[in-house]
Amino acid sequence: MKQQKSDASVMRVAMNLEVHILPVSDVERSKQFYQLLGWRLDQDVAPAKNVRIVQFTPPGSGCSVTFGNGLTAAAPGSSAAALIVSDIRAAHGEFSRRGIDASEMWHGAPFPLEARLPGPDPERTSYGSFFAFTDPDGNVWLVQEVTTRRPGV
Repeated sequence: MKQQKSDASVMRVAMNLEVHILPVSDVERSKQFYQLLGWRLDQDVAPAKNVRIVQFTPPGSGCSVTFGNGLTAAAPGSSAAALIVSDIRAAHGEFSRRGIDASEMWHGAPFPLEARLPGPDPERTSYGSFFAFTDPDGNVWLVQEVTTRRPGV
């Protein structure tokens, strides 16, 4: 395998992850679920026969989720994504208030299950506290608390 060298003289190109496609089996059921989360509905369009595109954006996020008909061959429920929050306790409370079946909070590593310790990180270390939930198809959302970003690109 050839190793790539870093060239400091090359201008860095901004790269923004802006859309994550979710495979779902029932578009209306998924639309209701993401509305229940309080996410902004950006669009619900049918630009061609057998194609429907629904897009939602979480509050404050630069990345949206898209689902619908004719978008992906992936099996419904086969997606995993992360949602970053600034306050894990507040986010967990908001999900509960909205009737979302979220897991208990934990700290340590997100994987494997044996590495999880109950409750949020006692020191509230950035990147250290989690909970999870699934959408109606079983697409998994890992919620992680990040209060201070690590430096870098």
